[in-house]
Amino acid sequence: MLIGVMASLAAALCWTLSSGLWRRVPTSLSALQLNLLKNLIGAVTLLPALLLPGALHGVPAAVVAALTLSGVLGIALGDSFYFAALRRLGTRRSLTLDAGGPALSALLAQLTLSEDLLPLQWLAIALISLAVVITARQAPPADGASQEQGLGLLCIAMALLCGLGGALLSRWALRESLLPPLQAAALRLLAALLVMLPWVRLPRAQQPQPSQPRWPLVVVATLLGTSLGIVLQQASLQALPAGLAVALMATAPLMALPLSRLEGDHPGRSGVAAAGLGFAGVLLLLAAAPG
Repeated sequence: MLIGVMASLAAALCWTLSSGLWRRVPTSLSALQLNLLKNLIGAVTLLPALLLPGALHGVPAAVVAALTLSGVLGIALGDSFYFAALRRLGTRRSLTLDAGGPALSALLAQLTLSEDLLPLQWLAIALISLAVVITARQAPPADGASQEQGLGLLCIAMALLCGLGGALLSRWALRESLLPPLQAAALRLLAALLVMLPWVRLPRAQQPQPSQPRWPLVVVATLLGTSLGIVLQQASLQALPAGLAVALMATAPLMALPLSRLEGDHPGRSGVAAAGLGFAGVLLLLAAAPG
């Protein structure tokens, strides 16, 4: 339990820091191209885990299929939508809207796993939902175009749904097998990379290059958010129920508050209140969790 909690919070911190770094990367690459780039780097760092002797020995085919589909949904699709939203909404707003995951995961758990919700859990869902509504109604950051607001909200909604689907599939696969989180993360990344390769056009060589080197930011952001973040996510999903793990990882908006002013995004009282409400909802979900 303690390992799962620590892994969830560490994953949230990794994703918060990497989101801030990705937003600072000077590039003309599309969201799909950025996602392919970070998946390529992440797969290279984690692929050796699949080459170890007996890495997938004895793992049921259904588990491999679930992790493969999880990578396609959560990484190939979900991260692409998230990158598109990140450019339009900023780090803090994207992470806060993405924190609707605990509410959706709790509802889906009730529908698919027959897990009844306690009154305290419903209150937590209401607080998180209110935080999402407050954030969605805020004006976009100073450097964002107002007309991009609607598209950004649509992208973050799609990212949330895809990410949640990937998390639930990962939770089932890790619960049904003894596959270590490192191999599970590598398998998900490899699946996402193979699916994206035929669909993403490579950038043209004659495109203008940024004046500052971008590779340091790209590599650090990938190692934090993709390589380390996904391994921590899998460790969390292996040790905790999906709803509880997703709720803990939804603490990212509070961690993103110090980064907001660096992006010209001034949250004000409503932004701080939204992050506080979301965080309070997460704490209530934890308090209501069994055992």
